[in-house]
Amino acid sequence: MTPWLSNAPKLLLFTGKGGVGKTSLACASAVHLADQGHRVLLVSTDPASNLDEVLGTPLTGAAGPVQGVKGLQALNLDPLEAAAQYRARMVDPLKGVLPEESLRSIEEQLSGACTVEIAAFNEFTRLIGDDDVLALYDHIVLDTAPTGHTLRLLSLPAAWNDFIADNKTGSSCLGPLAGLEEQRDLYEKAVIHLRDPEQTRVVVVSRPEDGALREADRAVGELREEGIHGLFLVINGLFEPGSIQDPLAVSWAERAKQSLDRSLSPVLKALPQCTRPFTPGGLLGPESLRQFLQDATNLSPSDITAPIPDHLDLAALVESLEAKGPGVILTMGKGGVGKTTLAAAIARALARRGHPVHLSTTDPAAHIAETLGEGLANLEVDRIDPREETRKHVEQVLATAAPELDQAGLELLEEELRSPCTEEVAVFQAFARTVAKGTDRFVVLDTAPTGHTLLLLDASEAYHREVLRDQGELPESVKTLLPRLHDPEFTRVLITSLPEATPVHEAARLQEDLRRAGIEPYGWILNQSLTGTHPADPRLKIQQSRELQYLQEVATLTSRRALVPWQVQEPRGADGLDALTETLTEPAGV
Repeated sequence: MTPWLSNAPKLLLFTGKGGVGKTSLACASAVHLADQGHRVLLVSTDPASNLDEVLGTPLTGAAGPVQGVKGLQALNLDPLEAAAQYRARMVDPLKGVLPEESLRSIEEQLSGACTVEIAAFNEFTRLIGDDDVLALYDHIVLDTAPTGHTLRLLSLPAAWNDFIADNKTGSSCLGPLAGLEEQRDLYEKAVIHLRDPEQTRVVVVSRPEDGALREADRAVGELREEGIHGLFLVINGLFEPGSIQDPLAVSWAERAKQSLDRSLSPVLKALPQCTRPFTPGGLLGPESLRQFLQDATNLSPSDITAPIPDHLDLAALVESLEAKGPGVILTMGKGGVGKTTLAAAIARALARRGHPVHLSTTDPAAHIAETLGEGLANLEVDRIDPREETRKHVEQVLATAAPELDQAGLELLEEELRSPCTEEVAVFQAFARTVAKGTDRFVVLDTAPTGHTLLLLDASEAYHREVLRDQGELPESVKTLLPRLHDPEFTRVLITSLPEATPVHEAARLQEDLRRAGIEPYGWILNQSLTGTHPADPRLKIQQSRELQYLQEVATLTSRRALVPWQVQEPRGADGLDALTETLTEPAGV
């Protein structure tokens, strides 16, 4: 029933893509172990943790008892606060010493996801590296595990000096390292514990979806590179059609099967693993967590009875975009929410109405061709290849930095350049060129730099120096990019999410990030919604009823939102994409 808990070691870490159920599995595992009479500490390092909600207990940054579960304590580490403390420690001593522009650059280097992740790791090293803390508990359960990139970065000797303070190489995510020196001994012990399968088990959680499975495969590869081999795979949320012949249920199950056939890699297949059935809605309170592991979750609809907030359909959203005229349309959001599909559907809808449209994507060429189906005469499609752009960027940065760095510094820079931030910076020029095309046509992009990256590039001299070195002056597309992105008449950002807890909370953080960069989103799209559909399967009925709280939450975040219902026919190819905007009326004369 719970094979990942068989002979459970001292440390249980849960990792995986956002929204796959890490927190639910971590909480259910902690409750189960505590019910067996063990002393258990449950810890979250997620900046948007909903541990309090799932456990039904208010939590702080100090371990406290969980109501209704004897022997279980829990706490929320706050990596955002930890990152803020790093920023203060780094920047405050430099005020009055460095120019204001340099200070802004350093502050923005310390504002990215990499900083938050390393700050979180710094916080829980004391939990998994301090023998006195470990002695207090039989098991410590963490619902967010460090990535292989973080472990590699912190294992390099040069990560423990003041490399960042004098860094002029264009690196963007190393900032918090300078504040870790005081915890080096704890860090080294923590890594020893993580690499010992007798002490640590990392539970890699995925859903039967392409993006989640690819992320799981990447995580496993990185963790193994760092000598972490106590891995277990859980495929969570596997939907099996019931006895009721519900087309929605059959479609849901078939898509899961197809994703497993496509994306369950040989590496993942070789891991010890199990599947968990689809559980509608959310798990709230210890009793629901116990039922979840017993496959006896109470199938009762949500008791929220408030009206559904007003929303547009995708066709009406396209009409509002069309009315604003040529410009750039960006679908932004976390992986797995359908950005590429929605960008393709919007591009096709505008092209069908007679407008010249340019669609640009980072989706692999084969995938976008399969998604788009037959072409349209006035729809131009290209692809930004992140790997190729990143390769060229890394080679350029290393060639420039090598004469100024010793071997240790070069190794540190090489690892830093493997961070997610690097890819965003690398595609910047290609992105700028594509945005510039929006002066006389609709440009639809399914990817864009985050607010953090835009602020970093705006504040830092490093990127501009690289461009100047190669070209003598900034390309016009780069000069005009930020003004264009700040112009709501030219750029329309569509934040894309699913009507579920983690995707909505991550999208809300993205909106804050963009606003920090001076970009106001045009609206939100909530994809794959069951609201407005008519499922017969009782599990899907419950899922539908529990969407309401997230629709209401999004209604407080934006005044313009569109709802895209779950499609029985997967939205691929011309027919599938056009069905998403099928209520769009053709204008006269086209």
